[in-house]
Amino acid sequence: MRSVDAHLADILATVRPLAPLELELERALGTTLAEDVSSPVPLPPFDNSAMDGYAVRAEDVPGTLPVIDDVAAGSDELRAVGPGHSVRIMTGAPMPAGADSVVPVEWTDGGTVSVQINRDVPVGNAIRRAGEDVQAGEVVLKAGTVIGPAQLGIIAGVGRRRVWVRPQPRVVVISTGAELVEPGAPLARGQIWDSNSYTLTAAVREAGAEGFRAGSVGDDPAVLLDQLDTHLMRADAIITSGGVSMGAYEPVKEALAPLGTVRFEKVAMQPGMPQGFGVLGDDRVPIFALPGNPVSSFVSFMLFVRPALDKMRGLPTDTSRTVTAYVTGSLRSPAGRRSYLRGVLASDGTVSPVHGQGSHQLAALASANALIVVPEDVTEVPGGSSVEVIRL
Repeated sequence: MRSVDAHLADILATVRPLAPLELELERALGTTLAEDVSSPVPLPPFDNSAMDGYAVRAEDVPGTLPVIDDVAAGSDELRAVGPGHSVRIMTGAPMPAGADSVVPVEWTDGGTVSVQINRDVPVGNAIRRAGEDVQAGEVVLKAGTVIGPAQLGIIAGVGRRRVWVRPQPRVVVISTGAELVEPGAPLARGQIWDSNSYTLTAAVREAGAEGFRAGSVGDDPAVLLDQLDTHLMRADAIITSGGVSMGAYEPVKEALAPLGTVRFEKVAMQPGMPQGFGVLGDDRVPIFALPGNPVSSFVSFMLFVRPALDKMRGLPTDTSRTVTAYVTGSLRSPAGRRSYLRGVLASDGTVSPVHGQGSHQLAALASANALIVVPEDVTEVPGGSSVEVIRL
């Protein structure tokens, strides 16, 4: 059997970051910047009021001042405040020449002809200075940054309409097995509802990629190949579940092994020992052939597919995302395999194994928020021991 680390290393050596493309801002959410973004102007571009109030000279207050003008946000007229005068000003409006402070309207009687100001204010009060957020030419986002709502906002805020990014990978998910039927349909004898395609498609989307659930196919390798041919045109990666073990009806293995570009092997892990990985078509689209048991396929996704998607997105492939915790009960693990036991990680730094560690026990997985890692050379872990934990 190959080690988990060796299998992952082969995957990461094969997949490549997606080529950058230029997108409109409306389509850039969730993508990864492929360029540094800088501001052509200072932000704010001019001194402006941080509050609704009155622009004054600080030395003229407190007291009663005539209100000689109004200035609203967006105004492009030049205004000035002389000694002993005030200008009513709105939030975001440019500061009039001569004024060095803004008195919030709450500190006044709110007058429009004259205003009574009841307290003194320091110079610069409630003024947003030009360039205090960003200087002209300053880089506001670096290449490799994932674009979320705030990042999208600053890109727009520096005047960009389009941006160069690495797109979200398009990932097609296919379940295999004659026993599978769609949720909502009645079950005949020997059938189960397909959960893997839903679980894995959701995991793809949670990992920052675009997931396309293609449903399930039966045990006919020819039908699977037709499905793969159909989806290769739109896929940056393909995930299958099931059909990779040593049984008599293993459609993924039967369909792909003869191509010579997909390798099937045993990986020294539990759950998820049978694994397949390779590339398909002229574009060498990566395909992850995961085992069919629900827990096995999900754990395999977390260990192998998610780091590969990170690389395709242009992100670091940190494969050691673990924290240390203290296990509340004893653990057992088979010799020679790295175990990933489902557990509940608590805020006090302890982790408790869930009841039900079988690779088919999806309900137990749903109650877990962590995977407890037991190394290959460890068969027993006493309660209270420190363990490495992968957060889910």
